[in-house]
Amino acid sequence: MTKTLFPATWLLLIIAGLPMFSETVYSPSLPAVAHSLFVSESMAEYTLTIYLFGMTLGTLFWGKISDKRGRKPCMLVGFLIFILGCVGCYFSESITLFMISRLIQGFGGSVGSVLGQAVCRDAFHGPALGKIYSSVGSALSIFPAIGPVMGGVIAEHYGWPTLFLLLILSALCLSLLVATYLPETHPVENRKPISIKEVGARFFRDKKVMGFGLIVGSVLGISFSYYSEGSFYLIKMLGLSPSDYGLSFIAIATSAMLGGLLSKKLQSARSSKTIMGYGILIILGATTLFSNLVLWHTYVAPFSNTTMIGITIGAQMITVFGGCMATSNGLALALVDYKDCIGTASSLFGFFYYGVISLVTFGMGYVHNGTLLPMPLYFLAWGIFSLWVCKK
Repeated sequence: MTKTLFPATWLLLIIAGLPMFSETVYSPSLPAVAHSLFVSESMAEYTLTIYLFGMTLGTLFWGKISDKRGRKPCMLVGFLIFILGCVGCYFSESITLFMISRLIQGFGGSVGSVLGQAVCRDAFHGPALGKIYSSVGSALSIFPAIGPVMGGVIAEHYGWPTLFLLLILSALCLSLLVATYLPETHPVENRKPISIKEVGARFFRDKKVMGFGLIVGSVLGISFSYYSEGSFYLIKMLGLSPSDYGLSFIAIATSAMLGGLLSKKLQSARSSKTIMGYGILIILGATTLFSNLVLWHTYVAPFSNTTMIGITIGAQMITVFGGCMATSNGLALALVDYKDCIGTASSLFGFFYYGVISLVTFGMGYVHNGTLLPMPLYFLAWGIFSLWVCKK
């Protein structure tokens, strides 16, 4: 049997982080996108949903094919497709072409998410897997937060299409790193025919896996809904500039990183499921406080816009802190019984939880009404749902 080669943690973080970075880098520009392409605010938010839908389709494809062809070549092909989608976005002059390009971009970018996780599961086991997922979980929270920081500044000075040139360059650099430094963790002798139908039947009978998928999808759905709705919430409703909106994500990214570090530290003293439960309780506390403060602001005594901006960003910092704890441990626990078909299982699991994320972000666009109330109440509802699933 070929000895497993251990990939560098820093490379795994970048691989998992690029699709998330791409999802949010232009979120500060959503009002400008709506204006430039002559569409409604809700339709502009759906350009994030269509990207997530492309990722949902991609996760179903890349895991299965990588079980047959290997992780590394599939990653390189996926990044090429991602680059083609970015080129289409850059040249888009209509919402139709932009939506199609975002779908292609998401399909290609999903290779980083699903195969980054498959590589982790190939190479690491037991407590080591929980620790690496705490690091990867940080990437899943930090990279989406870094995106608006860079995106707000670049878009304000050079226009939102320039952001897709940044993504093209990022994907080219990552492809070079993967080609040079990533070992193949799924050698030829370990590849065998796997029926996606059989794995799917086994998978969807597994209540534990379905529960973890619902939790991961719901928690990440809250974060991605903030990236889509938050730009209108803070920029249009509360008067924050696009660049300052982007810079606010430095605090959010820091909070996510701290959540990942705490999760990693707790691994030696607590079970992954317990740590996940702690994370969900933190989310529920943050969304409850946020909802009550916005209700007070709306119906009792209005706060100043500056105060409301601070409340909103502070609540999201606490939410992503708990979210990183919840998602990293949910991902680590989900497929421990699927080592015999990890690529296909990762594919199906990613398909499921990205489908949930897409549903959550679509719902955020649907309830958007130009006021401050929908977002905190919507987040609270998904926090309650996550706790309910965790207790089942």
